[in-house]
Amino acid sequence: MRIGELANQTGLTTKAIRYYEGIGVIPNAEREPNGYRDYDGSAVDRLEFVKDAQAAGLSLGEIEQILSLKDQGESTCGHVLSLLDSHVTDIDRQLGELRHMKARIVQISTRARQMDPASCTDPIRCQTLAITS
Repeated sequence: MRIGELANQTGLTTKAIRYYEGIGVIPNAEREPNGYRDYDGSAVDRLEFVKDAQAAGLSLGEIEQILSLKDQGESTCGHVLSLLDSHVTDIDRQLGELRHMKARIVQISTRARQMDPASCTDPIRCQTLAITS
């Protein structure tokens, strides 16, 4: 199938498909005598997997690792589970950092509401953002 048909079947743009082909996420398509790419049906399955894996938060590098293992005939379930667990750990860490940042912003905002703007005498720096203990 040509790239346009592959794009229609997968919901990806032709540009994205060319990119995935260029970085090796999908194998290079055979070329027709006129130079057009000719993809086989496995490209649809592979691109659907890429979309699903990205939706699960996996990077293209991680997806390439999984596909490489699959191409070598290896089971990937354990590897994928490990990647997902790692992402959950990262997200938990980021959530903690965001909660801390939110608390700090609420603290600053509360303090700012209690300040009298007329008492601001620093021409360079907003007293609202001045760090206090």
